[in-house]
Formats: sequence, structure tokens, C-alpha cells
Amino acid sequence: MRQLLTYMMTIFLLVATMEAASPASSESQLPIEITKATSIETGPTVPHLPYKPNLKPAKPYAIGKASWYGRQFHGRTTASGEPFDMFTLTAAHRTLPLGSWVKVTNVRNNKSVIVRINDRGPVPQSRIIDLSFEAATLLDLRARGVEKVRLDLLKPEAVAYALNLNQLN
Repeated sequence: MRQLLTYMMTIFLLVATMEAASPASSESQLPIEITKATSIETGPTVPHLPYKPNLKPAKPYAIGKASWYGRQFHGRTTASGEPFDMFTLTAAHRTLPLGSWVKVTNVRNNKSVIVRINDRGPVPQSRIIDLSFEAATLLDLRARGVEKVRLDLLKPEAVAYALNLNQLN
């Protein structure tokens, strides 16, 4: 009991001395100027580089054949419920969660593109992903129809970071 009272008395004295030592709460008496940059909403301005997530995946998720689909499915409802747009960077995958982001790299020419999974497929078991017309065009596999690709799963924060960089340029 004596130890508890001593402990509580020590805490009380520490708090009392800290309050007495702290300057008055009036903003006009503070030695620094408070600006919007130091407010709680935006946080302090820090002179170091901004946060950069690890954009390189550790190992490939899968390597296999990719195909593409376009005009015949344009406007039809996808598994995610949105209409298929052949001019967006989307893809169909059998097992990945809808809304996942995947970096697809053409093994032949090393071109890559980031797509969002919004549909299920492809139907042929020999293929691992079905790309939209636009994604196939950027990977330069549209004319060949089927090409060997590497899939890398991306974290949503890495995709958001990359999108913000593109908006700044």
C-alpha cells in the first residue's frame, strides 16, 4: 500500500512540474510561427524524400501463356459487375481476387504493363491470363495472339504511388 501511494505521489509531482515548466498555451507567446504545414491535418513539413514503397516484386507469381480479348466482348458485363472496356488496362484471371493489380511482362520483348483483374478466365487451360485489347497492344502481343508472359502481384500502395507519380508529370 505504501509503494502504491509513493508511486501515485511521484506521478502527481511529475505532472505538476511538467505543467509548471511548459509555456502558456497562448499562440502569441510561442517562439515559432504556426502555419498550415505544421497543423494536425497535413502533418509537419519534412525536408527528406517522400515515402516510396517497394515497387519490385520479390518473385514472379506465374509464368505462362497470355491471350487477349476485345471487340466481341466489349460492353458485356464482367465478373466484377462492370462492363468490359477493351480500351482499359484490365485482365481476366481464374483465381486472383477481383480488383487485384498485376504487372504483366512480355518475356519475348520485356515490355510490361500493370492491369487490374476484373473478370474470370481465360477459358483454355493452357493460358494463365486474358488481357484486354489495350494491354495486349502495349505488350506488343496483339498480332501474335498468344505470348509467354510473367505475372507479378503488386501491392495496392505501390500502384497508388505509381499513379500519383504519373499525375505529377
